[in-house]
Amino acid sequence: MKTLFAIFAALLILAGGPAWASIGDSVDVSIVTDDGRTLPLHMQKSRSGLKKVYAEAVRGDHYRIVVHNRMSRRVGVVVAVDGRNIISGGKSWLKNTERMYILEPHASNEYSGWRSGRDRVNRFYFTDVPDSYAAAFGDTSAMGVIAVAVYPEVRRYEPPMDFSMSAPLGKAKGDAARRQAAPSVQREESKSAGTGYGREEYSPSRQVRFDPEARAVETILVKYEWRETLCRKHVISCGHGYREHGNRLWDGYGFAPPPPGRY
Repeated sequence: MKTLFAIFAALLILAGGPAWASIGDSVDVSIVTDDGRTLPLHMQKSRSGLKKVYAEAVRGDHYRIVVHNRMSRRVGVVVAVDGRNIISGGKSWLKNTERMYILEPHASNEYSGWRSGRDRVNRFYFTDVPDSYAAAFGDTSAMGVIAVAVYPEVRRYEPPMDFSMSAPLGKAKGDAARRQAAPSVQREESKSAGTGYGREEYSPSRQVRFDPEARAVETILVKYEWRETLCRKHVISCGHGYREHGNRLWDGYGFAPPPPGRY
């Protein structure tokens, strides 16, 4: 009886297990479509500093990444979609040297597209791999992964103010540091999901100074797939095993070599 119960419990985890609307400890991350749906997130792995979940993508849906800062400190978030930094468009390794968005303590923001200018973005939408932004650069090494790496601001000692002397208005020192804020494909891979470079929308941003810590306090990976792929992976209960291609961010959180003949 104990053995049967253990097997049954394992099946629940693999297929049709509990789903979450958001994920994260230092921040909450959720994926919301333009029709107001929050994608259910199916837990894959979770340990201190790293969380991995699956989400179901629907072809053509425009979406945004909603991040809420749960910390009482400013944080910088490096956000990458399909392995590309959503501000610079460059290949991302989720490092603190990359361009990032800044969140004030307990604040929320949403990121709805690739930043194509100081006041505009081109929208995210779910599409097939050959139509994706990353595939246009010949890069499918992290296809179908929405990644958020969270870097708290470095704590700095502030000497107590000397109230015996008053500084002229506008002479107070600002925050330390810098950071940019606000913000041929294989046949088998065409069965996977990717994110396109969609319609242009107004999205104002400004540059602020920010000094990130050296290590991310948390990294969240959301692997989005078509329903049929989630079925083959037994993430949701509708079956069939299937061998998938490797993914440098999702599978073991490793690194991909340069594509042959390009460097």
